[in-house]
Amino acid sequence: MTAARQRADELTAPVEDYLKAIYDIERSGELAGTNEIAARLAIAPGSVSAMVRRLADQGLLEHERYRGARLTDVGRRAALRTLRRHRVIEAYLARALGYAWDRVHEEAERLEHAASDELIDRMAAAIGEPTVDPHGAPIPTREGDVEERAHVALAALPEGRPSLVVRVSDEDAERLRYLAELGIGLGATVEIVECAPYGGPLTLRVDGAERRIGPDLASQILVEPRALR
Repeated sequence: MTAARQRADELTAPVEDYLKAIYDIERSGELAGTNEIAARLAIAPGSVSAMVRRLADQGLLEHERYRGARLTDVGRRAALRTLRRHRVIEAYLARALGYAWDRVHEEAERLEHAASDELIDRMAAAIGEPTVDPHGAPIPTREGDVEERAHVALAALPEGRPSLVVRVSDEDAERLRYLAELGIGLGATVEIVECAPYGGPLTLRVDGAERRIGPDLASQILVEPRALR
């Protein structure tokens, strides 16, 4: 049975995980290489190569030897369906059940493969049809549309330019807890006060309070610069 005729809910959990990983890598504009996929999924490159060939046979992706893989239209729709389930679950756990933003990712990873589309739609409706998850990632619509906006990393901003935190990665719970302790959450106003030389720490003003973080962490915080007065 080809993927074109295969029902989306017949895809296995590992297949859905592969499609999500490839979609995320493709967002950078590059093909998804074997090593990149392996790193995302924490598995051996040899296992990735075998699965990529299988997914290509099913029509879920196209593979260029020595370059990498890209999703077909069918594969992209399947990836977005899984992302919708994951992100709606995260939003529901945070808004309806009061989960902290550092706890929702692992729960959503477990639940996303089992939840039906009807359940996901009801969960979304119950919390007001959110457009982003608790970490700022856009939630695909029921029809499979998604608005992937380009944002700026905090580390790339000049000193004195205020901005709003709009997105952070959801995969590192300890990092999320640390950001929460610093008051750096979605909607927080941040501004680089001073950049220490030679890759030293950045001094920030976070909603009026002074904080210091490393440049690597600042590069993981996506912001929307505010207009200067």
